[in-house]
Amino acid sequence: MTRTGTRGGASSTAPAAGHALDVLELLGRRGEPLPAATIARELGLPRSSTYHLLAVLRDRGYVSHLEGERRYGLGVAAYELGSAYQRQAPLQRIARSTLDRLVDATGHNAHLAVLHGRDVLYVIEQRAPKGPVLVSDVGVRLPATLTATGLAMLASLPAGQIRALFPHADALVQRDGHGPATPNQLRSLLQAVRQRGYAVEDGHITSGLKSVAVAVLDHSDHPVASVAVTFRSELVDDAALGKLVAAVGHAADDLSTRLHRQPRGPSVSPQPRAIGGR
Repeated sequence: MTRTGTRGGASSTAPAAGHALDVLELLGRRGEPLPAATIARELGLPRSSTYHLLAVLRDRGYVSHLEGERRYGLGVAAYELGSAYQRQAPLQRIARSTLDRLVDATGHNAHLAVLHGRDVLYVIEQRAPKGPVLVSDVGVRLPATLTATGLAMLASLPAGQIRALFPHADALVQRDGHGPATPNQLRSLLQAVRQRGYAVEDGHITSGLKSVAVAVLDHSDHPVASVAVTFRSELVDDAALGKLVAAVGHAADDLSTRLHRQPRGPSVSPQPRAIGGR
């Protein structure tokens, strides 16, 4: 149904802007790409107006058109806008104490990252005493498919959003032969992350350093960030790695709960297997 109320008078003076926001909100709520006819029906809009809105949003990058499926999903610009919000002070204020406790519990560097298009952007890094210097400093962007923080978040996105972000091999970045080279390889990698409940990277970003990461989910199960610890590979055996995974999972649950989500419970495996991504 079309919204008839106003928000500070904006809907009455700028109906097209209101309808465009309605489209984005609908796509965000549904969590999967939708046909234009469904969007028009659920919002009570004429089909001609709906196609015009979708064309404008597509041209600006807020909507992605999946031509083979004749459906529309959120585009990269929508993720960049969401990531920009997440980079602001509220998320950092919420997360900093959690990361402090994670560093104290593990003795390793901890960091928080958000999605920024196809990249991850690091917004907090808490150094452990004698911890290694990392390239993932605050403000650094790295390809999401090469990092555990990125893979942990990507694994929590709907399949349609993954297709919109990485529609072909040219959208994927490799480093020294590391990382998925095709969308099929990426899908397999993300399925492994989902089954295991966390992501691991071993030497893909910096030789000799390893990371584990778990996504932070909001009330709608959307990944708003991910928590990770990074350490020297030779210092952590499989048993110790399992404990680190549990600690990172607890930190991610703490942040998810503080973002009004119930904790996911014990879902990480005690027998971690290494895959790509910090």
